Amino acid sequence: MALIPTTILTGFLGSGKTTLLQRVLTEAHGQKIAVIENEFGEENIDNDILVSNTDEQIIQMSNGCICCTIREDLRVTLQLLAAKRRKGLLNFDRVVIETTGLADPGPVAQTFFMDDEIAETFLLDAILTLVDAKHAAQQLNDRQEARRQVGFADQIFISKADLVSAQELDALQHRLKHMNPRAPQKAVHFGEVALAEVFDLKGFNLNAKLDIDPDFLKDDHHDHVHGEHCDHPSHQHEHGEHCDHPSHDHAHGHHHHHDDDVKSFVFRSDRAFDPAKLEDFLGAIVNIYGPRMLRYKGVLNMRGTERKVIFQGVHQLMGSDLGPMWADGEARMSKMVFIGIDLPQDIFLQGLEQSLV
Repeated sequence: MALIPTTILTGFLGSGKTTLLQRVLTEAHGQKIAVIENEFGEENIDNDILVSNTDEQIIQMSNGCICCTIREDLRVTLQLLAAKRRKGLLNFDRVVIETTGLADPGPVAQTFFMDDEIAETFLLDAILTLVDAKHAAQQLNDRQEARRQVGFADQIFISKADLVSAQELDALQHRLKHMNPRAPQKAVHFGEVALAEVFDLKGFNLNAKLDIDPDFLKDDHHDHVHGEHCDHPSHQHEHGEHCDHPSHDHAHGHHHHHDDDVKSFVFRSDRAFDPAKLEDFLGAIVNIYGPRMLRYKGVLNMRGTERKVIFQGVHQLMGSDLGPMWADGEARMSKMVFIGIDLPQDIFLQGLEQSLV
């Protein structure tokens, strides 16, 4: 049987997750969706579209979708849903997990890699993060969870963009891009999003497409990501002290000066990797920095294979796969993007450099 695609929906309180979800559920175009709510009663799905009372853990909705609240471990809930589906007691085509506004999506994503039974039944499609344009600057300044959610995203939806000026929106988009260059951003109005932009995004598939905005890789952009502010140790301290202070962004007024702890950097090389050295190095850094490594992904040129090696990870868990052949005449370039919390960029880049043939 085909794997059941699963989407993780995350975002800060009030960012409009429930609105987006309601819309997807009511417009499901014949798709039956099982929704797993991990919301602990903050802003549950509107009871009007629920059929029975909420004492039950799994509720059939009037539109044929299913809703369940996690009372225990996510793994147990997923196994229960899968078992009921196999027995023909429940019918659904895909799963959406709505996390609580304060949650770190990392452990939720890891469930799909760690547990064989889950991995044989469900396919993690993508993590979608909703960002509330009106309150984002404050939330990103004050709450690391909000910054983590941005770092994890495969797709970012910006809600309430109509409530801020074009300039504020532009500054927010720049800021998000620095934190996570992989995730496309889209402003959405009241959760009005085409299903094609929500489902089957394949953000977690080990495919050969590395979704980084090509402009991000241009060197001019690189300079103000690294050069000017980031690498200079004395600067870091000076920044650190004020960084989370809300007034910080007004003081500068200019969008490149945000020194968020969630950052991204890219490694590129046209020399091949030595597989053993790379494995040792990645094993070592994941061991030390795993909890601070949110998402990382790469398309690698490895010695000893004519095929691209596709690799990605979440926290301590990483996986790799052989991708397509390098085409004739295609430049064999390794590209990796790392998104994490205060990762020591110099140690990573130097270690990767030393893992080349």
